[in-house]
This record gives sequence, structure tokens and C-alpha cells, in this order.
Amino acid sequence: MSMEQAEVTAWLLSGDPAIRWQTMRDLLERPESEWQAEQERTQSEGWGARLLEKQDPDGRWGGGLYSPKWISTTYTLLTLRGIGIPRACPQAKRGAAVLLDGMLGKFLDSDFRHNLARMDRCIVGMLLELGVYFQVDDRRIEAIAQNLLDERLPDGAWNCRKGRDRFVHHSSFHTTFNVLEGLRDYLELQSGPLRPALLEAEQQALEFMLQHRLFRSSTTGQVIHPRFATFRYPHRYFYDYLRGLCYFARANAPRDPRLQDAIDLLKKQRREDGCWPTHSRISGLVFFDMEKGKGPSRWNTLRALRVLRWWNQST
Repeated sequence: MSMEQAEVTAWLLSGDPAIRWQTMRDLLERPESEWQAEQERTQSEGWGARLLEKQDPDGRWGGGLYSPKWISTTYTLLTLRGIGIPRACPQAKRGAAVLLDGMLGKFLDSDFRHNLARMDRCIVGMLLELGVYFQVDDRRIEAIAQNLLDERLPDGAWNCRKGRDRFVHHSSFHTTFNVLEGLRDYLELQSGPLRPALLEAEQQALEFMLQHRLFRSSTTGQVIHPRFATFRYPHRYFYDYLRGLCYFARANAPRDPRLQDAIDLLKKQRREDGCWPTHSRISGLVFFDMEKGKGPSRWNTLRALRVLRWWNQST
């Protein structure tokens, strides 16, 4: 490890428990007993503890299930998921159960299936992720996963407007990654019967993203939207190329030359001090900002280093 790398790592380890435990696990390969002890602290210290303190008496956050953004139950639980609050955290488990009950229904019945059919696939993907991670372990999880399999477009991925717009024929990057992150939690944490089909669906969706080199038009080669070529965290429901790279790294996907543009952009956006910037935040209500200003970002630096570690080690 170079002096610069050592200094950046020390800076990460001086941050919130959310950053520390993931740095220990993903960058330093510390023993599980060490990083798990640090992960437990996210419930009593720092960002995780502050969000848990904001929970309403009825188990929700912000007085709502999906809105107001970004203080509702859905988005608070997604932030806690990113922080890595332990799966067994009682408050988070209660919130996830309240969320699924309120958004879809408590039972796998006709009302549940009606609610599921009319919901945006972005939200369905989020519900799968949160239900699996926070151990809402019942038959509804399999029904949610099956719905996502059934709702793919011919190009292999997803668009939240499918079913509402008869002209939709191309998948959305935003929707695709909200779904993929739910599938990935299922694949990593659940051992249900849909696993083979979900693995196949994941591979098809990743091929769709590779055809676009994560942020370019597959026909013109131009950047699809300027926001796709920057990054921010929490990313909420929005897609950007670093979110895409993080997924490929998490899935330990094979190194593909079609990712080189995104890797080069990531390296280019590194600051002179060896860190990555915060970039702009996504407007909306927040309980508090985990990071402020336009200086170096521990979240983005951790995420970027995790990606480069995977890239340099993959074959």
C-alpha cells in the first residue's frame, strides 16, 4: 500500500461506523469478527443510530411509507441498508414489515396481487431488497421476485412505465438497478426456488447495461444524460455510472472491456488527494446530511476504491 493509499484508508477509518466496517471488510480484508463488531456499532453510533432515533411510534419514518422523499419509511430503510445496519436490527425489521404490509398487504391474496401488479417496478425492486435484507421471511417475497421476472422487457431489463405506456420498448437504467439490487439481495441472502431464474435475469440485465457501456447510447455512443456520468450518495432511486460499477463489483462479474469507459471516467474524477468528491446532492427532505459541501466524500471514496479493487483483481 502506497503512502497515499494508506492516508486515504486511515481517513476512511476515521469516519462513521458505516464507513469503518465496510472499509475493514472490503478494502483491508480484516477478520469477520473485527468488522462485525464495528458493524454492530451502526445501531448505537453515528448515522445509523441517528436514523433509528427518527422512527415514528407506529414503525414508519417521516409519517409515510413511500413519501415524503427522502424521509419516508422506504428511503430511510434503503439508507440503513446502505449503512449496513445488521439484518437483525429490531427497529429496522419492524419498519420493513410495516412497509410491506402497508404497500402490498399482509397476506398473499388477491388484494396483494392487485397492489403488486399496479406498482412501479422501481418500488417493487426496493420492496424485495428491504424485505429480504431485513428478514421479512414469508411467501410474499417469492411472489415479489416472480413479479419482477414476469415484468422484464424484451431487451432483458425493466422500465417502471411498462403497463402504463404502450409505447415503452426500452428499459430504464433507474428502474433496472432498483430491481437488480433487490435481486442481488435475494441471490446473496435467500435460498428460494427462484434463484436459477433470477441469476439468468441478472445476467441478461447486466448484458443490457454492457451494451450501453453503463452510460452511453447503444446507437450513437453519446452520453445519455449528464447525470449518468457523475455520482452522488445516497443515490435514492437515481442511476449513475458509479452505481452501475458498484453492482458489477458486488456481483463479482467478469472483467468486460465494455466497462473500460466507466473505469477511465472513475479514475479521471479522482481528486489530487486520492479521494473522490461528493458532487451534487439530490434535492428533497432529509433528516440530516451524512456528508456536506463539495469536498472529499468518504462514501464515494469507499465505493470507488471497492470498484477499482474488483477491477484490478478480476480476470
